[in-house]
Amino acid sequence: MSFDGFDDELWDEFKWEAHLNEVEQKSEQLRKFIASDTADIKGNVPRWVTLLKESLSEVDAYEAFVEEELLMDEAYFPEDDDDWEDEDEWDDEDFLFGEYDEFMDMEEGEEEDFDAGEEWKELSEAFTYSEYGSLENLKPYNDAKELSVAMLKWTEKIPQDLHSPVFQQCIDEVLKIGAKLAGGYSFGFEPEYIGANIAYSKKALTFANTGLSLLQQLKSASYFDQSMYQQFHGRLFELRNDIGVHIQELRDQFNAI
Repeated sequence: MSFDGFDDELWDEFKWEAHLNEVEQKSEQLRKFIASDTADIKGNVPRWVTLLKESLSEVDAYEAFVEEELLMDEAYFPEDDDDWEDEDEWDDEDFLFGEYDEFMDMEEGEEEDFDAGEEWKELSEAFTYSEYGSLENLKPYNDAKELSVAMLKWTEKIPQDLHSPVFQQCIDEVLKIGAKLAGGYSFGFEPEYIGANIAYSKKALTFANTGLSLLQQLKSASYFDQSMYQQFHGRLFELRNDIGVHIQELRDQFNAI
């Protein structure tokens, strides 16, 4: 992945964070448009409520929410169309005599086996923090997804006239945790982009902290029994801590460069 306008300096998490803040400012109008129901000109209906109405399940609603969040950020990351030509183009010498000889000498049917040889790495947790890994093996993301789906199921039992601004924002903050973890993971672990991974993960941590604070404000709400509150609070508290560990592991990788 490469973007126009980036210098040759290795960006750390702070430079990436400043860039992401600019991206969020540029996408704010788009975010408001998508996040509000078109039938509600004041924008008082959160996007996740609309997605729940449109989706077949809470899982579908969550995944649609995450996808929209990622697309809003991606819209302001212009990709370099010359990447392929600049970095991956094969010249005549490489094609005939270079490192691609072995690949080009494969007989028909072997190419598929070559690709399949890497697929097992996506299933292995050992490769989670590498270019071969899969987001599905990232524990904080999985925990964020499961918590988000559980909270969406719970919201459907709460009458909408009890959906206070704090209630709505709390759910919104929790849903964004997984979206930011996914956004960071999409940048991968290469030296030039691991800073972006860290910056996105830090935003996930911010949403987790804000979500915890808002959840505590809802503790005395009439629709919250003690056991349900303790369950959500405990899971969100643990997720917040795990994201902190995740960020430190990413920093360790960056500092080892």
